[in-house]
Parts: sequence; C-alpha cells; structure tokens
Amino acid sequence: MSISVVLQQMGVIVILVAVGIYLYFRKIVDGTVSRKVSAIVMDICNPALVLSSILTGNITVNHKDLLSAILFGVGFYAILMVFGAVLPLMLGVKKDKRRFYNLMVVYTNVGFIGIPVAKAILPENAIIYVIVCNVMYCLLFYTHGITVLSNGKEKMNLLKVLSPGTLMSVFSLVVCWFKLTLPPILSSSISYIGNATVFLSMMLLGVSIARSDIIKGFKEIRIWGYIVIRMVIFPIAVFFILRAAGCNDVMVLSFALMAMMPVGNLPLIQSEKIGEDTETLSNAITVSTIVSVPTITALMVWFTTVIG
Repeated sequence: MSISVVLQQMGVIVILVAVGIYLYFRKIVDGTVSRKVSAIVMDICNPALVLSSILTGNITVNHKDLLSAILFGVGFYAILMVFGAVLPLMLGVKKDKRRFYNLMVVYTNVGFIGIPVAKAILPENAIIYVIVCNVMYCLLFYTHGITVLSNGKEKMNLLKVLSPGTLMSVFSLVVCWFKLTLPPILSSSISYIGNATVFLSMMLLGVSIARSDIIKGFKEIRIWGYIVIRMVIFPIAVFFILRAAGCNDVMVLSFALMAMMPVGNLPLIQSEKIGEDTETLSNAITVSTIVSVPTITALMVWFTTVIG
C-alpha cells in the first residue's frame, strides 16, 4: 500500500462526508431519514460488505492467521477495557463522567466507520482483522458496556449480542475458515448491497457533523486529551508493539487502524435509552469524528512509510 493510495482514498472519504453535509443543509436528509438509513447501514449494508469481502475469494489467510487474528482481537479488547478504567483518572474526569470516558475508550467506531475505511485503504486480507474487532465489540458492549454505563444497575442483554452485524461477522469467519461458497445469485446480491456501505456511511457521517454543536465540543479540553492519548499515542503503541512481536504487515496496519477510530454511536444510543445525560458522549463523537480524518490520514501515511 503506497502513500498515494492512502491520501487518495482518504480524500475520497472527505468528499463523501462533504456530500452528507451538503444534503443536510439542502434539507434532503434530515434527522428522521438519517436514523432510518443508519439502521439500513448497520443491519443490512455493513454485514453484507463484510460477507461479500470474504466471498470474493481474494482473502488468502490460513487457519493459523485466523486464529492469530482472534487471539490478538481478544488481547486488544482486554487491554482496552483496562485502559478504559485508567484513562478517565489520567484526564482528571469528574467521577460522574468517568463511565462515559470508559466507554469512549473501549467502544470506538470500528463498524460504521472502521469497515468502510479499512475496505478503502487496506489490502483485502485486512477485513479478517476488522471482522474480529467487530465481533469483540458486539460481544462486549451488551455485557461489559451496559454494566459500566449503568454502574451495574442494568442487566446484561445477551439477546442483543445476536445482532445482524454480529451474526454476519461470525458467519463470515466460518465461511473463511471452511472456504465456503454461495450460489452466484446470492453472492452477487450480497456484493451489490455491500457496495452501498461506503457511500451511505460516510454520507451519514457528514449529516451527523452538520447537525452537531461543533464549537461547544471543540472547547472541551478533556476531549482533546482523549484524542491525543486514545487516537494518536495508543495507535502508535499498537503499531510498534505488533511490529516488534513479528506480526505480518496487514495485521499490524489493521489493528493500528482500528485503534485510530473515533468514538462510536452505540454508547450514546444506550445512554439516551436509559435517560442519561448524553452531552459528553455527543460532543466526543462529533469532535473525535472530525479530527479522525486528519489523524487517520497522517498516521496511516507514516505507518506505510515505516513498513516501506
């Protein structure tokens, strides 16, 4: 992967996000449309993109690579759960807000943004590592995540773990493991649905940015502390630790990219559901998402240069 490819693909993403901003200000896409399209992307398009990536037959990972991906995925999220408890203390976050920062550390946007960005700028084999991160995300949020958010008051919802995204991700790993194929009519249909993901997800990201109170979020100093530590220093550490561990370049870049993702939407949605104050999460999502474009671009260019 060359530097020019990274810059070109991130430029494409910026243009697609700009389209979303334009559509919002032209009143073509409002909050209601955005919520409905978000459901389509999360439950239909994203899972289809994951599966279609496997069905192309261009994924060349073997069983050892797949097991390594799962092992590193488990370790990656185990570290994040510990880091999530520590970072709020490092930033001096008030006690009643620490759980939000805890969730911000662990549950970044590895699906809605991570999948299409990885698809755009990384080699095809990278999707395996992205899938593993998404499986871990879903398994943990409805167990660890809601427990942290509610201070132990909310019960774990194991049924919600079985979302379309989780099921399709697990199925994709099974397809990859056993080298399964589907009839052409099914694989082609899945491919067409998955191809809509990148545009729709980036367009919705633009709509979200256009709807938010950007100025207020940018004034929050602790959000900037979060961005520097979680979205810059942490990915750099992941990159060099995995390189030192002898991991292959695709795995290194994949986990480093997943470590760069901005704050995810699921903690915000769950907070709204149980009546929590969502200002901290909303501001963090907006600012981290905007800042993620230059940080992802700069770090991926640097990492590509290091790998050569």
